[in-house]
Amino acid sequence: MLIAAATAVVLAGCGGAPDSQPGQGNEIVVGAVWSLTGHAALYGTPQKNAADLAVEEINASGRFGGRTIRLVTEDDRSTQEGAIAAVDKLTSRDRVVAILGPTLSNSAKAADPIAQERRVVVLAVSNTADGIVEIGDYVFRNSLPERVVQPNTIRTTLSALRYKRVAVLYGDDDAFTKSGYDVFERALDEAGIEVISTQTFQKNDNDLLPQLTRIKSAAPDAIVVSALGEEAALIMTQARQLGMTMPIIGGNGFNSPKLVELAGRAAEGAISGAAWFIGNERPENQKFVPAYRARYGIDPDQFAAQAYAGVYLLAEAITRANETTPAAIRDALASLRGVSTVLGEFSFDEQRNPVHDPVVQMVRDGRFELFR
Repeated sequence: MLIAAATAVVLAGCGGAPDSQPGQGNEIVVGAVWSLTGHAALYGTPQKNAADLAVEEINASGRFGGRTIRLVTEDDRSTQEGAIAAVDKLTSRDRVVAILGPTLSNSAKAADPIAQERRVVVLAVSNTADGIVEIGDYVFRNSLPERVVQPNTIRTTLSALRYKRVAVLYGDDDAFTKSGYDVFERALDEAGIEVISTQTFQKNDNDLLPQLTRIKSAAPDAIVVSALGEEAALIMTQARQLGMTMPIIGGNGFNSPKLVELAGRAAEGAISGAAWFIGNERPENQKFVPAYRARYGIDPDQFAAQAYAGVYLLAEAITRANETTPAAIRDALASLRGVSTVLGEFSFDEQRNPVHDPVVQMVRDGRFELFR
């Protein structure tokens, strides 16, 4: 949970909106805004790795004839302010015609309006909160929103685990975690599951024992969590320290190998809804996973896969548009249907949201496997 295609060679000192700059020269300049430092770097780093890999593959293939993609990457430092500065630079100085990112939904909500106002395509590859594509008609995402993934997670786990009473724990100071909580709450209500305790936390909270102690006293059958990776690892670690053995069910924030690295054995059995599974047998995925592993020495995660897919979706749109103006790329992206990607057969719907099947996975022996 993405590449931004830009106009050709950037002309120093040129003014005007990007729509006035047709593609020319030998480069298609693309922007990317990742969280490479700060608390979301566990997501942004694999995104950068995968996007760089995809650009290299596309350029090596000669897809655009004599032209190549040049990716201009900015670090938003996991902050709204950093994302605003990055998008402003990419759209005004670097003159990109598309942007991949930002990594976090909070950052996207702050920065994407700049790109929308300047008519520059944004392809979000990890923004799953509500209110992203609603920013405007230049904003797309290939990351399945929580409202698609989480109800499927509840249906799938309920069928297998038969829980009746749950506790809910979520971060109330982040757009992603709050949105995830809202979706989980609706899904649990629709499934007839009783929520017997609801607890909250905030970023940088290092002691969640009070909340977890209250949850333990309520004796739920399962805990439903909406949290980013570092906080999720802390929750799992401290819950297991308290002797809590019930299933822990979460969302997109769980889907990083960093979770297992941070939580260790406490992550065993953690269940999460996801948009991608590493063992998917699609040819694109069978090419991507070993290539990423060979380049970076580690397995890719969902955020890498979505970034990689985002680059290829933008490349497909540029190919179909046969030009690199933002308006042409926007129209071509909007028309994509049934494109084969590492995420599966992929389409955009009329609201520029992704259409493909979600999955549910579980941590077993330190690795993600499909939940069965």
